[in-house]
Amino acid sequence: MQFTAQQIATLIQGRLEGDPTTTVGNVAKIEEARRGDLCFLANLKYEEYLYTSDASVVLVNESLQLNGPVKATLIRVKDAYASFALLLEHYSKMVSGLGKKGIEQPSYIAQSAKIGKDVYIGAFSYIDEGAEIGDAVQIYPGSYIGANVRVGAGTRINAGVKIYHGCVVGCGVTLHSGAIIGADGFGFAPLADGTYKKVAQIGNVVIEDDVEIGSNTTIDRATMGSTIIRKGVKLDNLIQIAHNVEIGANTAIAAQTGVSGSTKIGRNCIIGGQVGIVGHLEIADGTKINAQSGLSKSITAPNMALNGSPAFDYKSSLKSQAIFRNLPELQNRLLKLEETVQELTALLSTQNIEYKK
Repeated sequence: MQFTAQQIATLIQGRLEGDPTTTVGNVAKIEEARRGDLCFLANLKYEEYLYTSDASVVLVNESLQLNGPVKATLIRVKDAYASFALLLEHYSKMVSGLGKKGIEQPSYIAQSAKIGKDVYIGAFSYIDEGAEIGDAVQIYPGSYIGANVRVGAGTRINAGVKIYHGCVVGCGVTLHSGAIIGADGFGFAPLADGTYKKVAQIGNVVIEDDVEIGSNTTIDRATMGSTIIRKGVKLDNLIQIAHNVEIGANTAIAAQTGVSGSTKIGRNCIIGGQVGIVGHLEIADGTKINAQSGLSKSITAPNMALNGSPAFDYKSSLKSQAIFRNLPELQNRLLKLEETVQELTALLSTQNIEYKK
């Protein structure tokens, strides 16, 4: 597909500098772009490529002052990165089949299921009794929608997603392939003979609007009540969210993180990859947790930045953490002691008194 610079500028409300009839059919990084490519410059670290690039169209910030001639047609916008993201979103919709409608065969839809308008249901999908599918929902091949599941309007369920019975998915949600919503929480009661008795998980999962959940991420149903993913949450691939967890609005979590049962994470938190969070904690709004950290205590003060992990012998780790926290104070005390020793040594030398170690 080919687009003119004028069409792109109109879409993102940008200001053209150059030939409005210039056409592009691909997107690329500015350091690799060729004729016919569209790219953007947001980070001035890459400004040098603007003057040598063969790109046909480049998005730049309104504030950028040129330091030389540019071959490309420029489109000036307030935020080049945000505008480029908007273009990628539109392009993705065109090339990924978004906007499909109709029901492919073979697929199964229970008689009691309610299907909205302009819905797409891919082949080999299964929609169980009592399910409610909102308008313009897209369900790609091989997906399973369990009994009494509710899916809000405009949600995209990619191939191979499984949503267990009774779960609720809001509007404008994206579930990527392999995501599993509402599998049993990890609940087992230890018995006297060393075996375990499974505790029935009778709750559900509630996912609010505008959430995106990555491939092969799992969100367990609650033992009782709901596991809740609030509006605007973004979850990466390969994340485990345990039963009765609540994740606050607009929190983002990177891949391979695990959140144990009944932990409540606040709003606008950012959690790096491979973070481990133990159960029954409360994490304040705006908390930032560095990758590979291990969290074992609640965070009550908002907007804290955390790092590190106590992932060795528990009692020893507690002692080590106590010492580690006091290291700056201990260092200051040591430096003062060294200064005192030097002063005493100098004083003794002036009095011809030999100092013996």
